[in-house]
Amino acid sequence: MASVVFRDETATGRALTEFSLPGLPERISARDLVRLRVREEVARHNAAPSLHFRGLIRPTDAEAELNGYRMRTARKLNWEKHADAAEAAFTRNGFLLLVGDRQIEDLDTEIDLTADPVVSFVRLVPLAGG
Repeated sequence: MASVVFRDETATGRALTEFSLPGLPERISARDLVRLRVREEVARHNAAPSLHFRGLIRPTDAEAELNGYRMRTARKLNWEKHADAAEAAFTRNGFLLLVGDRQIEDLDTEIDLTADPVVSFVRLVPLAGG
């Protein structure tokens, strides 16, 4: 069994947030890793729903704010919808997925978590007017 560190970073490499998840298989696809990350962050939110959500994908009718999203009402979220949205965002280059020092470009890529236990997510912000 392996452990992974999920880390959100800025485009300059500064860590914003991170959390660890133990008990994972030693090898896993990038798709399963993204879905696992989203499932975990939604489960943490759903354990104590609040107006603020810190996660990879913005909930419906939420506004972006520093290090997360503000929702209109505190509510539970559906992890599967968020995981599907994360997959779609990846294919649209909404965020970069870095494992160790390499960029993952295909969700079907198999990742060895014993060799690279740190998985970084870098959200890409579109330029204004572009």
